[in-house]
Amino acid sequence: MTACNMRSTEFLGTQIGPHMSSGYLSVKIRRNGNAKVVRAVAVDHSSTVVKEVSGILRTTLTPIPRVVETEKRKVSADDDDGGGNDHLGRFGRFGGKYVPETLMACLSQLESEFNSVLKDTEFQAELATALRDYVGRETPLYFAQRLTNRYKNSNGEGPHIYLKREDLNHGGAYKMNNAIAQAMIAKRLCRKTVVAATGAGQHGVATAAACAKLSLECTIFMGTKDMEKQSSNLHLMKLLGANVVSVVGNFKDASSEAIRNWVGNLETSYYLSGTVVGPHPCPSIVREFQSVIGKETRRQAMKKWGGKPDVLLACVGSGSNALGLFHEFVKDKDVRLIGVEGAGFGLESGRHSATLARGDVGVYHGAMSYLLQDEEGQILEPYSIAVGLQYPGVGPELSFLKASGRAEFYTATDQEALDACQLLCRLEGIIPSLEASHALAFLNKLCPSLPSGTKVVVSCSGRGDKDVATLYNSNH
Repeated sequence: MTACNMRSTEFLGTQIGPHMSSGYLSVKIRRNGNAKVVRAVAVDHSSTVVKEVSGILRTTLTPIPRVVETEKRKVSADDDDGGGNDHLGRFGRFGGKYVPETLMACLSQLESEFNSVLKDTEFQAELATALRDYVGRETPLYFAQRLTNRYKNSNGEGPHIYLKREDLNHGGAYKMNNAIAQAMIAKRLCRKTVVAATGAGQHGVATAAACAKLSLECTIFMGTKDMEKQSSNLHLMKLLGANVVSVVGNFKDASSEAIRNWVGNLETSYYLSGTVVGPHPCPSIVREFQSVIGKETRRQAMKKWGGKPDVLLACVGSGSNALGLFHEFVKDKDVRLIGVEGAGFGLESGRHSATLARGDVGVYHGAMSYLLQDEEGQILEPYSIAVGLQYPGVGPELSFLKASGRAEFYTATDQEALDACQLLCRLEGIIPSLEASHALAFLNKLCPSLPSGTKVVVSCSGRGDKDVATLYNSNH
């Protein structure tokens, strides 16, 4: 999906170029033989035309250094210094608001409400109660003794492996942390309907449950390919009262359709994002509500061994699980942050979801980040045995952590994830999701390189009940 074939009220998915840090593009296209001739007007957040581009749509994204005037200070669109998001939702050159003008007011209202609830003691107290009594926090930081023994060398030395048990949350995954908080915001905004998109179904289940609790109507968009693989979560969403709408394709297609639905009903509906992608403030909202994972991990580590973890390890799809664990420790330079993407059948096969390993910078679903795209800028179909990792982009903050070198990113194949899942089942009696199994798989390569006694925390982001059919079929 690119800007070349999108309606004026949809998010842009293109790599026209980083002309601005936020705003929208007005695009007109005509064909000249096989080429597309584009006239694109880039408009910043104050509705001032800042750049006009005419000519053939280029297929490579070459950063164009330019300075835009915003709120009495100059901000370079290519500035990679820092790491915290600025008032435009940028992390270095990543992020921003590449959206139609019709959405700017709605996003500004959402940002204002989000900033308000962060300081609202009543809201925070209500959220803390919900996280404790409804979601089931805090989740254990579990010492995996037998898994630790598995990675000891011949001298009996090796790292100590701990699992952050997000699989024990209500709903079976970390997704509920964000879903309940955003559903509460939707209630404050007097929205009647919540709209969401889901891939593996974990965000769909969490959103449906939160809406049921708060008496909100719920519509979940899900790709037909994902419905076939994650039928148990499909049934759970319906059981919880959600209206589940099928969309031909997978999560990226469901996301686009959910956004279209929201744009058509801005006054009455709330788009509940489950990922750290999209236009500002969506990535920051999701990351904020998932950061409870890392905050708990810091407290629990201090209590268990009197210090910080040495290594944090998490799977990466679009990035909310990894950021939930990483964000608390970004400024702790002595803590390694390691993300693991899905290599599918191998990076050379072309069937993978390794956006950070093989992607290029572009704009998709309203923000600039790394994307899987071909030479013409068309979005490539991601693949992984773990449905929750199948997204062609990754959040702007993780994109920045890669570009700045603060975090490391690697990959694990389908088979490596399947083997890691079975290993944890047999050694610890814990059935991890196939998404989380990608992080566990990387222990094979990581552990031999670590000093003995290194404290490694792995995010067990979800339970594997939803993957039982896939696991069974892979063994037969």
